[in-house]
Amino acid sequence: MGAGSWGTTIATLVSQNAATSLWTRRLELAEEINTQHVNSAYLGNYMLPVELEASVDLERLVKHADVIAMAVPAQGFRHVAQQVAKHVAASVPIMSLSKGLESETLLRMSEVLASEMPNNPRAVLSGPNLAHEILQGQPAASVVACSDDAVASQLQDLFSCPTFRLYTNPDVVGCEVGGVVKNVIAIAAGISQGFGFGENAKATLVTRGLA
Repeated sequence: MGAGSWGTTIATLVSQNAATSLWTRRLELAEEINTQHVNSAYLGNYMLPVELEASVDLERLVKHADVIAMAVPAQGFRHVAQQVAKHVAASVPIMSLSKGLESETLLRMSEVLASEMPNNPRAVLSGPNLAHEILQGQPAASVVACSDDAVASQLQDLFSCPTFRLYTNPDVVGCEVGGVVKNVIAIAAGISQGFGFGENAKATLVTRGLA
């Protein structure tokens, strides 16, 4: 759900392992992905798999899905989750790919999913990932955080590929909060560099950020 750079990247990876569909709000983007096999607005001229289908028909895609990955920005996440909830089967795992907190409630995305789809298994994918590097086949790793070990293992197998290694972790809160507060440390590291400070200062910020 969501055809931005990260959603399209994850869809590209998982299409190596299973039939994959990509939902987008914009008909012109769906047509570009289906006919030209590119997502030019987000990923330039990178060629997407021919097998990857894009559609604006949320109901059709959700009704036939065995797993749903939500790659929607945090502030629009609940609205899309509400639409998904109307059509999804209760046993279908829902995985958040989105980093952030809902601004009005300060809820994490897994909490938003719990409020909108309480009967569905929930997971989070989070890691130090840049979409363009992953699409280039550069090695990367991430984590699937889920309180249900069996669901985590299922998602790990489905979303892994030779250059994208996934680990599992039961600490959903830690993974989501880490995905939010790391931006604070990144900004502070940039400020430090702007002041002309060296690697020691940056390493100190990262170390204290971990603490």
